[in-house]
Amino acid sequence: MTSFQSTLGEEPGIAEELAESQQAISIAEFFEKNKHMLGFDSGARGLVTAVKEAVDNALDAAEEAGILPDIYVEIQEAGDYYRLIVEDNGPGLTKESLPKVFGKLLYGSRFHAREQSRGQQGIGISAAVLYSQLTSGKPAKITSRTEGSDEAQYFELIVDTDDNEPEISVEETTTWDRPHGTRIELEMEANMRARQQLHDYIKHTAVVNPHARLELREPQAHFKFERATDQLPEETEEIRPHPHGVELGTVMKMLTATDSQTVSGFLQEEFTRVGKKTADSIIDAFRDRHYGREMRWRPPAVHESTEPRSADTSSEQHPREDGDLEAAVTDATANKGADATAAFAEAIAGAVDDRDRIAHHELLAIVDSAAETVEEEHGTTFGDTVRENAVDAVWLTLIDELSEESDEVATDAETTTDESRLVGDLYELVDEATSTRKDDEIVRAFAQRLAGKFADAADDDVRHRVTRDELRGYVDRVAELTEEYDDVAFGDTARENVVEEIWDVMATVPDDPPLVRELNGDRDATSDLVDAMRATDIMAPPTRCLAPISADLIEAGLEKEFDADFYASATRDAEVSGGDPFIVEAGIAYGGELEAEGSADVMRFANRVPLVYQRGACATTDVVKDIGWRNYGLDQPGGSGLPNGPAVVMVHVASTNVPFTSESKDAVANVPEIEDEIELAIREAARDLKSYLNKRRSMQKRRKKQNVLGKILPEMAEKVAEVTGREEPDIDDAIARIMNNVLVERQVEANGDSQSVSVVVENNSGTNESLEITDIVSAEPTALPDDATAVEMDGEWFVKWEPDISSDDEATLEYEVPDDATFDLDVKGVETEKLTVKQ
Repeated sequence: MTSFQSTLGEEPGIAEELAESQQAISIAEFFEKNKHMLGFDSGARGLVTAVKEAVDNALDAAEEAGILPDIYVEIQEAGDYYRLIVEDNGPGLTKESLPKVFGKLLYGSRFHAREQSRGQQGIGISAAVLYSQLTSGKPAKITSRTEGSDEAQYFELIVDTDDNEPEISVEETTTWDRPHGTRIELEMEANMRARQQLHDYIKHTAVVNPHARLELREPQAHFKFERATDQLPEETEEIRPHPHGVELGTVMKMLTATDSQTVSGFLQEEFTRVGKKTADSIIDAFRDRHYGREMRWRPPAVHESTEPRSADTSSEQHPREDGDLEAAVTDATANKGADATAAFAEAIAGAVDDRDRIAHHELLAIVDSAAETVEEEHGTTFGDTVRENAVDAVWLTLIDELSEESDEVATDAETTTDESRLVGDLYELVDEATSTRKDDEIVRAFAQRLAGKFADAADDDVRHRVTRDELRGYVDRVAELTEEYDDVAFGDTARENVVEEIWDVMATVPDDPPLVRELNGDRDATSDLVDAMRATDIMAPPTRCLAPISADLIEAGLEKEFDADFYASATRDAEVSGGDPFIVEAGIAYGGELEAEGSADVMRFANRVPLVYQRGACATTDVVKDIGWRNYGLDQPGGSGLPNGPAVVMVHVASTNVPFTSESKDAVANVPEIEDEIELAIREAARDLKSYLNKRRSMQKRRKKQNVLGKILPEMAEKVAEVTGREEPDIDDAIARIMNNVLVERQVEANGDSQSVSVVVENNSGTNESLEITDIVSAEPTALPDDATAVEMDGEWFVKWEPDISSDDEATLEYEVPDDATFDLDVKGVETEKLTVKQ
């Protein structure tokens, strides 16, 4: 059967007919048919997503205005639909901007800003409006009032999906009891089957936004989450991209848009953390990649003898002398006078001799400097031609005029009758880089062949300028010849070592980089620049563009919403991925009222937004599963997967551009740099958990031992008293000393109408202890020492004393009270298991 495609072109006008059917698609129309991509794939999830988008917008708006957020969320049953109402106390929206914010997809203020925010794409809340109108056919009802306005603006609108523009049906002013803020009301086809996810979202939002007050009212529940702090997140500032991780296409686009003329200016103006010094380092790295480095050869050693070398003597036995260089310069210099010429030649030879190694461009600088000095002293001009002749003469003298051996000629090292200076120089480098297992003959043959490669290259460029890739090509070819003709393996490690050894002695060239207009459109050159940026050590991006929660507030948020015995947190330093800075934070809560059965609860956050769906597709979950939790005291069946026990693990990724797996922003993508930081943050908090659990187990053993002693010693005391006929001894002191406890004992002695009170602290532990002792007395104490205070409250006196007591030492607090006073001793600063109180 003939396919439709096979007939294309047979009928005239078919291409034109197909072309006429092509048309542009608005973003709103696209998401109208693909609403699942935004998290509106079911009634249950659609309701949660709509709440999330509205609350995220409210939090962002309030924080940007410096307002502590108060957010009210209500879900009502409305016949066949659900009505969602979200109110906030933010700054409100102007009459002009409000319709576009709620009725136009991809409209917002944060997409181009390189700073942390919950929303970035301008899709979320307008997508909720779109979902509402699609499922219920009803418009969104929005009320907004800006501070200082006498009235609020009220709109009813839908999204015109054909044009991606708001279609307004009602526009009027109204009264509203809030002084400023925004209220949105949506009706949608939904259900409450995701009630738990909804509750989790609100609760988790309260955890990572401890400065916000949240209230949720739905048909079967009502929650209020008070703020734990009045401290707003740090205000963020927009920053430029960081050079590490910026992609080639982005840099090419930036080159087109920049006003800078030079590469140095471009780097300093368009990137963060790049000053003049860093820009110079990047440009040097660019030169290495774009122009290549020049080989720096060893100059001849100085010898007093001027005896010429025999033809069959190597340069190592009879190196060239200063006189050779002076003669070469003198021969190349004409019509400048004997004295000036001699001074010129002597200055060049002396400067060359002072260097351990020299490259062609360094020789150029030496010749220019010598010419300028001699011109000033002798009044003779040394023009460009004279200088070029001198450079050529000295350079050829230095490198011994490389032999003409090519790959084919140099296949047998024994055929070489004259070892050039370059062969000897390369021999030293190859010998240093290769294993001692390779004998001298092989190393020398390798150096001879490599010198041949430099000789071939010198036919096109006498400066011996090569890129690292070209140098690796030389070494690979020579290694292959060595393996072929000498039957000696030259593996990748040996080859790379040789390349590294030679590259390290080569010199970065001083050539000016291309101007921006020359670089613009040159993909290869721009790629070299990107590689140079990535290879240069550059300070981490500034964190002023990010607003991490901070370790203290993470713990405050966890303590506010979870009744646990232990809390730990960690905030990592800023790192960079794809040119965007990011910070990872982690928190752990353990014990207390947390659910002891089943897996630990993992809470995922991105830019302070809870991620309640797609847990299995998230990098955070993958990292948590890969950590060996047994090392930190938690049960982990099989040694992998989520740990078991009464624990909550939270991870927060803050970034100027969080890499989500999809437009619905439910899961963080598996980016290696972010995964590494997630792991380090979790491990940092988990180490504190490990210490706590180890200490708790130790205290449990101690408590068990103390309980056993508490049962045995009274029986022993009773038997001793019975046998000796004496009073039964007090065992409290004995238990304290056996257990190495801190013993706190109150002693009261009558003294007429008053009582003398002594609180004695005896430290039997092996460490110094700092205690907080409060003796609650029913009457006013007197004769207190200077290191104690007394505060009256509701008819009782609180005697406070904070002694620091060394191991095996004791301290005493003494004071007086009326004889009818009563006491109650409270001791803090020492674990209960290490404390014995006797009163």
